[in-house]
Amino acid sequence: MYPEAEFDACGCGGQCGCSSEHGSMIALTREEYIQRLEAYLRELRAEIEAVERELAELRQVA
Repeated sequence: MYPEAEFDACGCGGQCGCSSEHGSMIALTREEYIQRLEAYLRELRAEIEAVERELAELRQVA
């Protein structure tokens, strides 16, 4: 891996070792990995809110 990397995580966001699937493995620092996970969590929360709104709308019509 890269000597400057503090955390052995792939650039795809996981510890998958996906060098064959995504090209060369990209080492992320621990802080970069945390930032990616936080961004992913924000996306998930936004998706949950959208689904909850759609469900609420559908239930009102019924």
